[in-house]
Amino acid sequence: MTADSLREYLGALESCGDLHRIDEPVSWNLEASAVTLLLNEADGDVPLFEDVDTARLVGDPYRGSQRRPWDRIALGLGLPRDLSYEEYYESVIDRLKDPIEPRIVSHDDAPCKRRIQTGEDVDLLDYPWPYIHAGDGGRYSNLHTLIAPDPDSEWVDWSYHRSMIHDSETSSVLLLAGEQTPNLYYYKYERRDEPMPVAIAVGVEPAVQYTSVMWIPTGRNEAEYAGGLKREPVDLVPCETNELMVPASAELVIEGEILPNERRDEGPFGDYFGYMHGPRRSMPLFRVTGITSREDPIIPFCVEGTGVGETENATSSMEVGCVGPDATLGLRTAGFDVQCIAPWKSTPRTVYVISTETTDPSYLHDMANFIFTTWGMLHVDFFVFVDADVDPLDQRAVIEALALHADPDADFHQFGVETMPKVPLNIYQTPTEKGDIQTGTSKAKTAKAYIDATSAGDADPDDRFRDDSADIDRRYRARRILERAGVETGDLPFAETEADR
Repeated sequence: MTADSLREYLGALESCGDLHRIDEPVSWNLEASAVTLLLNEADGDVPLFEDVDTARLVGDPYRGSQRRPWDRIALGLGLPRDLSYEEYYESVIDRLKDPIEPRIVSHDDAPCKRRIQTGEDVDLLDYPWPYIHAGDGGRYSNLHTLIAPDPDSEWVDWSYHRSMIHDSETSSVLLLAGEQTPNLYYYKYERRDEPMPVAIAVGVEPAVQYTSVMWIPTGRNEAEYAGGLKREPVDLVPCETNELMVPASAELVIEGEILPNERRDEGPFGDYFGYMHGPRRSMPLFRVTGITSREDPIIPFCVEGTGVGETENATSSMEVGCVGPDATLGLRTAGFDVQCIAPWKSTPRTVYVISTETTDPSYLHDMANFIFTTWGMLHVDFFVFVDADVDPLDQRAVIEALALHADPDADFHQFGVETMPKVPLNIYQTPTEKGDIQTGTSKAKTAKAYIDATSAGDADPDDRFRDDSADIDRRYRARRILERAGVETGDLPFAETEADR
């Protein structure tokens, strides 16, 4: 069954032996994140901290295993955890093709309304927001759904922007112009000198969290796609202090508005690139007008920076398990022949790999043009095209494709020289290039790049050294030898039977 709440999802994790409850008191000040970091690096269980001041914390709840980062995301959707990545992708894509309208419920039927604070009763510091990395600019909420409306239509955007807590009623929100919600703020609300009503839903059900990180096109209703993911309507309930509708299953909902031409410091922060991002910047000010919650809420957080190299966290796993299938569907819907698009696991938001059967250079250039000019490609700087039989999530296979098929003279393409927007989090940019502290965009607009690592134009396959039939025979014989020697071969990629030879 698809999990209808974060609590139900954590219960499913526990039933699988993947949740570790920590009953002894733990501090929000680095301790909870340090424990989470160690478990991330060890590929261990998800930690649920039961005693952190007035609430509970859960560290990187959607972090998958290092070999199969989509496993726990699949669990949240009620999918089998033993699916191959191809089976998992197609299952998610099928659900996204069938969106379901949300359902409005009453306060009495909304778990997030058990406690309601408005006016002078509001106090952000009643909750144990974690201080995640030594050197961070403050305490953060960084695993939530930010809900903001378009003032010119009925569209309401769901997104995923971190918020640094300042005091009992204000925070700063990382809004980088070029993304959907920041564009609403900078180019509509702020230009009209109007506050943007928002709600930050913390601890939402898995389908809502997954949809918030996907590349859903502007103007589309994310609540409907979340319904498609869970195969039933998502329950929404009205806010107390504005007209927004929020997920009724949330652990905590922070209502308020992002004020025009008001800024507060944001950062530094230990970011997904694996280093401390700085310097401290000015970002839009969020003023809280109300807080509603469950009794004894659970606050999820992500230890960014651990999803680099051979470790996973919630962000890196959701890039594979949520953004990958959604982006694959997006390119297919646009008419492109795409087998799969997936992030480079070691650097989850900087490099994407696309496998395709159509490898004509002009076709790949057209696809790159669509990607870089149609989508808000602030974070992703590089795309690598590989053949359809190359697993984009197999980094060794992708490196092999680069080494064997990418001609440095003909197959490395710089796209949009000095015209493409850049997120100011890239480690290779200087502080000067990171630039404009008012809008959060980069002064230096530099190039994106794509690499053609397909086999198109290579030597005739008949001239290659590998004889697949002979290789299968050798594998079969090797397995028989190992089995006679007492070696367990069940997990090895050998032919299973004589007939498989």
